[in-house]
Amino acid sequence: MRTPTRLTRTALSTALTLALLPLASQAASSRAAAYFERVATFPVYRNLGVDEDASRETVAEITAVSRDGRTLIYTDSPGERIGLVNIRDPKNPKPAGFVKLEGEPTSVAVHHHFALVAVNTSLSFAQPDGVLAVFDIRNPAQPKRVATLPMGGQPDSIAISPRGRYAAIAIENERDEDLNDGLLPQLPAGFLRIVDLKGQPSRWRTRDVDLTGLAEVAPNDPEPEYVSINDQDIAAVTLQENNHIVLVDLRRGRVLRHFSAGQVDLEGVDVEENDRIQPVGVLKGKRREPDSIAWVGPLLATANEGDYEDANGDEGGSRGFTLFDYNGKVWHDTGVSMEHAFIRAGHYPENRSENKGIEPEGIASASFRKQDFLFVGSERGNAVAVYNVAQPWAPIMHQLLPAGMGPEGILPIPNRNLLVVSSEEDSAEDGYRSTISIYQYGGKTASYPQIRSTDSQLIPWGALSGMVADRTQENRLYAVPDSYYKASRIFNIDTSKTPAVIDGQTELRKDGESVNYDLEGIAQANNGDFWLASEGNGKAKPNLLIRANVKGEVLNEYALPADVAAQRTGNGFEGIAVVGEGTSTRIYVAFQREWKNDPAGRVRIGVFNPDSGEWGFIYYPLDTAPEGAWVGLSELTSIGNGHFLVIERDNQQGPAAEVKRLYRIDLNGVKPAAEGQSFPLVNKRLERDLLPDLKSTGGWVLDKVEGAAVDKQGRLFVVTDNDGVEDASGETRFMRLGVVKR
Repeated sequence: MRTPTRLTRTALSTALTLALLPLASQAASSRAAAYFERVATFPVYRNLGVDEDASRETVAEITAVSRDGRTLIYTDSPGERIGLVNIRDPKNPKPAGFVKLEGEPTSVAVHHHFALVAVNTSLSFAQPDGVLAVFDIRNPAQPKRVATLPMGGQPDSIAISPRGRYAAIAIENERDEDLNDGLLPQLPAGFLRIVDLKGQPSRWRTRDVDLTGLAEVAPNDPEPEYVSINDQDIAAVTLQENNHIVLVDLRRGRVLRHFSAGQVDLEGVDVEENDRIQPVGVLKGKRREPDSIAWVGPLLATANEGDYEDANGDEGGSRGFTLFDYNGKVWHDTGVSMEHAFIRAGHYPENRSENKGIEPEGIASASFRKQDFLFVGSERGNAVAVYNVAQPWAPIMHQLLPAGMGPEGILPIPNRNLLVVSSEEDSAEDGYRSTISIYQYGGKTASYPQIRSTDSQLIPWGALSGMVADRTQENRLYAVPDSYYKASRIFNIDTSKTPAVIDGQTELRKDGESVNYDLEGIAQANNGDFWLASEGNGKAKPNLLIRANVKGEVLNEYALPADVAAQRTGNGFEGIAVVGEGTSTRIYVAFQREWKNDPAGRVRIGVFNPDSGEWGFIYYPLDTAPEGAWVGLSELTSIGNGHFLVIERDNQQGPAAEVKRLYRIDLNGVKPAAEGQSFPLVNKRLERDLLPDLKSTGGWVLDKVEGAAVDKQGRLFVVTDNDGVEDASGETRFMRLGVVKR
C-alpha cells in the first residue's frame, strides 16, 4: 500500500474529526453554558499623552494580548502607533502608553514575549510596501524593538500558529477605490508571507506563497484580507474582493485547497433606505465576500461582509456568516437569521439597508470552560453575536453583546475568562469615541438585551423616546419612537418577561394615511385613548399634542397659540402626562429647553385644557449644565396625587456625562399662568440619580435617557433612546429601578 501523503492524512483527519464531532458535542451540550458580561469600557483617548489634544482621533482596531494576559496591545492606525492597556484588573483597565511606528499599523499578534506588528509604509496604492515590526514586551512599560522584517508589500492581517512555529501575514496590496470605481484588477497582486519563528527575531526567515490564478474573480489580482491558522499549521486565507478562500500548508509553503466562497440568496431583508425598517426584500445571488475567518474545529467560519462592488454596481450585502469544511462544502449559513436577531434587539442600522445591512466583519472562536463559542462582530450594528458551537455545523445564538462604534477586533482570552472587543469609530466632535470593551465569562444569565421584540413575529424597533404604563393592565407598557423613523407607531411592551418583550405595535394613521410625527412622549387617558407629544423643529414642523384611540386613529391635533409658537426653538415638546377625566382633564407637557423669552435655566411645563383649548405655563428650574453642554427635560410622568417625575439630562455621553437625574415635582396648589403673565416656579426634589445606573453596565454612558413609566404596582422603568444606530452604538437600556413611593 502507498504511504499516505501529509495532505491525504490531513484530509482523512478532517473527515474522522467530523465523524466524531456528534459524540464530543453531546458531552459538551450536557453542560450548561454560562454568559459573558461586560465589566469595563476603556475609551482609547485616555491613552493620549498629557501634551496631546484629547479630542484628536485615536482608535483601537485590532487587539492582541500578552502571554500573561495582563497587557492589551492595539493598533492605532491614524496615530501610526500601537497602544497598550493594563488589564491586570479587567474591571479597571488603565492606560499604559504608546509606541510610535513608521507607518500605519494594520494588525498585531503576540508570540511568546514578542509583539508582531504589521505596518503599512506604502508610498501609494501602486507602490505598496510594509514591514513587520517586532517588539520585546516583557517590560510592557518600555517595549523594545528587536527586529524589522521587510514585507515586500502592504500587510494586513497577521496570525500566529497555535504551536508557535509560524506567522502568516496577508500581503493585501489593496486596491484604490477611487481608481476605475475601485474595480479589480489593480496590480501588483497580493500574496501570503510566511515567517519562520525560529530563534531570535533578527534571524527569522520569510517565505512567500503565490495566490494568483486561483479565484474566479480577478484571478491575477488576489487581495488576501485575513488569516487564521489551525493546530495542523494550515492557514486559511480569505481573498475578500475575489470571493475566495485558500488553504495553505505553512510547513511546505504551498496551496493545499482553494474554493469560491459562493453566493447566497436572502429573503426577508431591508433593501431600501427610507427611514423605515422593512425586512421584506429579497436579494438573489449575493457573493459572500468573506472578511475575517476562524477555524471552528475542522470547519471554517467566515464573516461575510460583502464589501466589493462589481462592474454592474452590484454589492455583496450577504449579511451573515458561513461555515465551510476543508473542501468548500457549506455546512451552515446564517442567511437572514443573524440580521433578524439584530433587528429584534434594536441594533439594525436602517441607513445601511441599501448596502450591507449589519455588515458582519470580525470573527473569532474559542473555548471557555470546555464550552465552544463563535463570536461574530457587526461593524454597523455595533454588537457581537455569540454562538454556541458545541455542534459547529449547527451554531445556536447564545447571546448578543453591546459594543462600541464599529467593532473590528475580537479577542478571546480563555485563560482569564475574558473577551475583548475593540471598536474603531472615533469622533470627539460627535460625542462618541473609540473604545475597548471587556467582558467576563461566567454570568448565570444574559444581561443584554434588556428589551427585545418577540420571536413570534419580526417587529423592528429603535429610538425609543417616550414611555407610559397601561392604566389597567399589569406588566404592560407602551413606548413610542421619535422622528428617526417614519410611519409613527406605538409599541406594546410586556414587562413580565426578562428581557422585556415588544410583542405588538400600532401604526398611527390620520384620515387613513400613515403619519410622521417626532414623538417624544406618550400618556394614556382613563378611557384608553393615547395622548402623544410631537416635537417641532423650530421651523415648519410645529409642536403638537395628539390624541389617538387604541386603534392608532388620530382623533385630534392641538397646536400651541400663535404667540407662544413664535418663541419656539429647535427643542420643543418632550414628556407628556394626563391628569383627570372628562371636563377636568388636563394635559401636561414638558418643553426640553428654554425658548426665546424664557429666562436662562427656566424651562416650561405647559398645561392644556382640551375642553376649552386654553394653555397655561409653569417654570421648572434646570440644573447647571456642564461646560460646553446643555441641560434639558426628556420626560414627564404622572404618579398620582399631583406628583410627577421628571427626567432631566445633559447632552453628554461617556465620561463627559454628568446630569442624568430623575426629579419629583409636586404641582398641588400650583396655578399655571397664561402667556404674558409671570409663570410660577416649581420646586423639585431629587428622586434618583440615574448616572450610577447607567455606569453599572460597564459600558459607555449613554446620552439620551428619554422615557420613564410607573406601572400599577409602583414599579419604575426608564429607557434610553439609541438614535437608530446612526452615529450611536445602538445600545438601549431598559432599566427596572424598583418601586416609587406615591
